[in-house]
Amino acid sequence: MVLLFEAALRHMRVAAGHLEAKNVKEALPLLTKASDIVTELAATLNPQAAPELSETLGAVYLFVAERLAVGSLSKDAHAVREAERAFAPVVEGFQQAVASLAGGMVEAR
Repeated sequence: MVLLFEAALRHMRVAAGHLEAKNVKEALPLLTKASDIVTELAATLNPQAAPELSETLGAVYLFVAERLAVGSLSKDAHAVREAERAFAPVVEGFQQAVASLAGGMVEAR
């Protein structure tokens, strides 16, 4: 699952770079991929299991999806960079959580 977060963030970063360089043709498929991943991540939220976390992540995912749509439609690198800045801490948080769980699994053995 962390790979999806990382892929979405990577697509955002590369797409923003392409938009900044006026390479729209290269950016648009990456924005679509990033948006698709964010949409899928939003669909995995489980408010019954974690209501506050689901609400917070849902708001972040909605913001990111909106900024990616604006970036894609208006070819606006700034909007994509805003999505990237909002999404990066989520990615880092999941990376840390997985690393922490992996460390705990090693210790339990």
